[in-house]
Amino acid sequence: MAAEALILVTVARTSGSVPREVGAWMTVAADAVDGTVGGGHLEFDAIARARAGLAGGELAEEVRYPLGPSLGQCCGGVVWLRFVRIAAGEGLAAHLPQQALRPLALFGAGHVGQAIARIARDLPLAVHWTDSREGQFPDGPPPTGWRHDVCDPPADVVDEIAPGSAVLIMSHSHAEDFDILAAVLRRQRERVDLPFIGLIGSRTKWASFRQRLQGRDFTEVELARVVCPIGVPGVAGKQPAVIAVAVLAQILALG
Repeated sequence: MAAEALILVTVARTSGSVPREVGAWMTVAADAVDGTVGGGHLEFDAIARARAGLAGGELAEEVRYPLGPSLGQCCGGVVWLRFVRIAAGEGLAAHLPQQALRPLALFGAGHVGQAIARIARDLPLAVHWTDSREGQFPDGPPPTGWRHDVCDPPADVVDEIAPGSAVLIMSHSHAEDFDILAAVLRRQRERVDLPFIGLIGSRTKWASFRQRLQGRDFTEVELARVVCPIGVPGVAGKQPAVIAVAVLAQILALG
């Protein structure tokens, strides 16, 4: 529930080059702003309109913003912003635009898994996060659309992940990684519904796994679907946050 009255500002329509997509939103309170509809003078004006509305002024339901010289922004497109009053105590979620979330199955809650999860909270992802160990997940309920599973062995969760999921395998154990990957490849063989299968590790690790998987009768075509190492090329550094950024960029690039 909104603790105080708010104005919800949403990108309703766009034309041409614009800073944010349809469905982007922010809330404006008397002394706080959460979210963004694109920054710059566009957002500055939207906040001023919203606060005038909160103060009792007239509030247009939708306003057209040409992003040209008159607004001091050179995008050149047009944005239509919608303004909705949210009374104190009224639920905000019912008014938020529904955003399509890409399902991501994340196996492993070690340092890199934790870094991925922290960043993924601000991305259009619905994360199914699994680890075999108790106490690995952050305190409190998972974000909306997320699921946390403690399962030993974690490979048992593979059949439950959502169709269309990108899969990231990075448990604390190479043995667990191998079993999860084998289960993922078996599922892909049966259902063909996983667009990305990523395994953390070096080329040496993948060469070892590949040889063992060939011994389990996985074909070259099936093994070619595995991405290892993971992350967009050219990003150096082995710090968990660096790896997380490179990997999530790779997931978002799937479209």
